[in-house]
Amino acid sequence: MEGTIQIHIEKLPEGLYLATSDDIQGLIAQGRTITETLEIARDVVKKLLEAQSDNGGNVRKLGDNFDYPLVVGI
Repeated sequence: MEGTIQIHIEKLPEGLYLATSDDIQGLIAQGRTITETLEIARDVVKKLLEAQSDNGGNVRKLGDNFDYPLVVGI
């Protein structure tokens, strides 16, 4: 199954990138590059969605801050 969620990417003062989402509660991913952060976020989303499904739950511009649609297959 695939779906799209919105994630928010923020460049931290330390130079790292932080990904969060209002769509997936508990999504927090941090990486050295945007690509690494997205890969980590994708893995975290998969694990969060798997945990939600195991418990019967439902899923509901480039700069320093931007939103990015993340496609996730589980």
